[in-house]
Amino acid sequence: MSKQASKDTAAELMIRRLLHAAGLRYRVEYPVPGMARRRIDVAFTSVKVAVLIDGCFWHGCPQHATQPKSNAEWWRHKLDRNMARDLETTEHLVTAGWEVLRFWEHEAPEDVALRIAAAVERRRALQGRGRNR
Repeated sequence: MSKQASKDTAAELMIRRLLHAAGLRYRVEYPVPGMARRRIDVAFTSVKVAVLIDGCFWHGCPQHATQPKSNAEWWRHKLDRNMARDLETTEHLVTAGWEVLRFWEHEAPEDVALRIAAAVERRRALQGRGRNR
């Protein structure tokens, strides 16, 4: 497991390149406010948009997740805890006013980048309206 990339995965790098090319600036591996040892893969802090790119195996993708055969009970417990932690992190961020976007590593980076850019622009527009009141 120590050789498994936990950050800067191929999917993350491709999505970040596309976002940067589109002129968007963001923070990488941003700490989740109020939660120790949890990070946001790509964070747009000024508009509170959190992007999390989940690996199919580690986060239980309904299409691609596999169940290890050796030490199966330990792995099931480990992967269930990961999914519970994902839910807890999402709920915490939403409560703190963040928009949370979760994507699977197998999703097309171009589509993901477009959805992220749309969410950031939507939040910017809402933020701008609130300032003019």
